[in-house]
Amino acid sequence: MSVKIRKIAVNVEEIHSEIGRVINPVTRKAVAVAVIENPFAGQYHEDLSLLMEIGAELGGLLGAKCVEALGITPEQAESYGKSAMVGENGELEHAAAILHPKLGAPLRAAVEKGAALVPSSKKMGSPGQVLDVPLGHKDAAYVRSHFDAIEVRLNDAPRANEIMVAVAVADSGRPLPRVGGLTSQDAVGKDGLK
Repeated sequence: MSVKIRKIAVNVEEIHSEIGRVINPVTRKAVAVAVIENPFAGQYHEDLSLLMEIGAELGGLLGAKCVEALGITPEQAESYGKSAMVGENGELEHAAAILHPKLGAPLRAAVEKGAALVPSSKKMGSPGQVLDVPLGHKDAAYVRSHFDAIEVRLNDAPRANEIMVAVAVADSGRPLPRVGGLTSQDAVGKDGLK
């Protein structure tokens, strides 16, 4: 592995009730985050392909950690997302390079299939700042019940020369969805939209 990882953290969120109603089955989301050294911190580089390759390494690793944390099989994953936060000596384009589509193929392998684009967000930040990871249905972007997010915060990351890279996976959509649209059961998943 070419990436220098300082730490990995995994968090699982379960929603058992909402507005007095029991959620059955429980809505579950996992987020895995790696804190890595930014090889381009403090310097301008025209070629960011090294960060794209690092993203490819992390996509499968973090996706598999989410699936494992949820205790599901890859095909049971319904949603996914990715996000990155660069420290102050980095630039936003470093986060964009990490989240390049090369991260997507190993993530899709970790969750089986994944016809839809992987929702993403990128930002600059400092230790303890919240990183929001958007979620969307892995096979059909038009499944509105799966438009969601999970947040992650690490008290010591990202440091100035680091990047926090997060992948999230959920085994369902939001609890009590009622805004209409295509359902997960009706999704075909061939074009990534429906």
